Parts: sequence; C-alpha cells; structure tokens
Amino acid sequence: MLKGREVVSDPRVLSYHRSVYSTPKRCLDFLGSLVGLVVLGIAILPIAIAIGLDSPGPVFFCQRRHGLGGNQFTLYKFRSMVVGAEALKRLVANESSGHVFKNANDPRVTRVGRFLRRTSLDELPQFWNVFRGEMSLVGTRPPTPDEVQHYSDRHWQRLRVKPGMTGEWQVAGRSNIKDFEAIIDLDLRYQAVWTIWYDVLLILRTLGVLLKRSGSC
Repeated sequence: MLKGREVVSDPRVLSYHRSVYSTPKRCLDFLGSLVGLVVLGIAILPIAIAIGLDSPGPVFFCQRRHGLGGNQFTLYKFRSMVVGAEALKRLVANESSGHVFKNANDPRVTRVGRFLRRTSLDELPQFWNVFRGEMSLVGTRPPTPDEVQHYSDRHWQRLRVKPGMTGEWQVAGRSNIKDFEAIIDLDLRYQAVWTIWYDVLLILRTLGVLLKRSGSC
C-alpha cells in the first residue's frame, strides 16, 4: 500500500491514479489473491503434468513487464508456448495494429497452451503478482519493455494504475480488439470511471466471460 505522495519512476507518468492509494482496493486484491493462490495450489499439479507431456520445457513462463509508474517486475504465467517462442516471434505475422502483438492462430502456442489460454488458466500464477502488490485484480494490461520503447506521452498514462489480471480490455472482448489505440482508450476510460464497485463489476463480468468460454470448450 502506498503512503502519501510518491515520486513515480518515469517522468512521463505524471502522477499515480487515486486507485493506487485505495485501501479497499488493496484489501480486495489481497483477499482475491489468497483465493486465487488456493486455486493455483489445487490446479498446479495436473496443469504441470499436461504441459510437460505436451511440450518439453519449464512449467512456468516468466517475463519482464512494466507496471505502476513504469517500474519493471517479473510476471508469471503457465507456459503456453514452445520453448524459445520469443526468438520465433519475428516469423509470426502480427494481426494487430500499433504497439501490441497478436495472432489468433499463433503457431508457437502448444495444444495444451491453447486450452490454458481459452480458459485463462495460464494466468493463475499471476495471483502471486497480485499478492506481492505488483499487480491488481483489475487494472490495465502490463506492457513489455519492447512495447514501451515506442510509447508516446499518452500511452504512458496507462501506467498511472497497477496492471491488472483483468480489466476493460478483457471483458470487452480482447480477441476482437486489435487496434492498440482502442486498447489505450479502454485503459484511460477505466481510470476516468474507477470506483471500488466498478472493480467488483469488472471481476463479475470477467467470471461471466470465463464461464462462457468454459462452456464452449
């Protein structure tokens, strides 16, 4: 929990958003992360076995991301791609416009990885990031360092809040939103309308999206 006024790490992030100082939001994150870590503890063994049988390599995928104020942290996910996927990225067409990479049929994604992504089970380890305070249950998408290199001042303002496991982009249908500026619009809208109850609403909407995906598996 941040106390008082703090200096942000990058001057292009003009100030932290008021949600950063919210005790109810941090309490929601803490309690939610505890529940998520229990689910992770139950799911980790079968998921780890499935990943190992499908594709040799580590169970977890760790990647540096930019969080609040531009600070970097290590984001954790279950591995859903082949080992060395980053080196193969240049061989895959980017179907999005702007400073974000997306390909609906990315050949680097494994069979088990496609299931994990469709059900969002690959993101369960991020509850550890939330527990540590590096992320929030609800926020903006945490960008990669190579993406941030191309940011304008407007883009930097998405980092006024903690990155979230879910947010406007996810519940609005992330698979259908391929324009980077549209994603930024959603991130800035979240900041404009934020309340703790709006976070709760987005969490409930996220659960609805996940249930719908699971039903279509």
